[in-house]
Amino acid sequence: MGFLKRIFRNSITESNEAQRATGSFESLTDEELQTHMGISRYGVFELTDAVRPSYDLQIVPRQGFRHDEYNDEASGNSIPVLMASATRPILLDLFLDMLEPLGPVVDVVLESSHQGSHGQQDLYRDHIDMPVLKSILLEFEDLLLNDGCTGVAVVCPSRGQELQLDEHKVLVAYGKPLDEFEKILIAADVYPDSKIRFVTEAEHVHSSSRRYLKEFECLRMRLGMDTSHSGDATAW
Repeated sequence: MGFLKRIFRNSITESNEAQRATGSFESLTDEELQTHMGISRYGVFELTDAVRPSYDLQIVPRQGFRHDEYNDEASGNSIPVLMASATRPILLDLFLDMLEPLGPVVDVVLESSHQGSHGQQDLYRDHIDMPVLKSILLEFEDLLLNDGCTGVAVVCPSRGQELQLDEHKVLVAYGKPLDEFEKILIAADVYPDSKIRFVTEAEHVHSSSRRYLKEFECLRMRLGMDTSHSGDATAW
């Protein structure tokens, strides 16, 4: 999941509430900022509470998916990537549906950039049954959808595939084949759009809270994750 984080993340505020970022946010009054943070709908597309686009709307959020690829300089391999944006009412169900192609037993990774974390942390749990994982994730729907400092990835090492619901609430699948993911997206009225851009690709702001940090710790414990078993911290 590390390379995906480096590709798609842009900026984040590491505070208990949404803070001003640079660019279109820096000259805003508190009232203007709070008004912008309160806008959750753009046309028929509804955002979660986790992230907001730039004040000047460099990118207007909308639904759809596109293909990309990651070029691994170390191995020289190109890894196919599918990125999707879905409206809030269907987002978590869509993520859970897209887990099915990964098989009955998977690995899971929690990503955290909460205040108090030492940089970016990845927490790992190997070999969890898919029904158990889905049940636990459903218990933490509010956290997964609305916390801008929490991301989750599910990995099938034998297939060389991963599906991620990242901190920006963008769905990211990588590895071959991607056809089954595409079918699930289209069945949910999320259609291919080669020109779609995601909130990660321009200035944006994240939102979190102390409550979500506590919930994250609860999710970590429910998944049986040891904080000592984590990936290298990465500075933003």
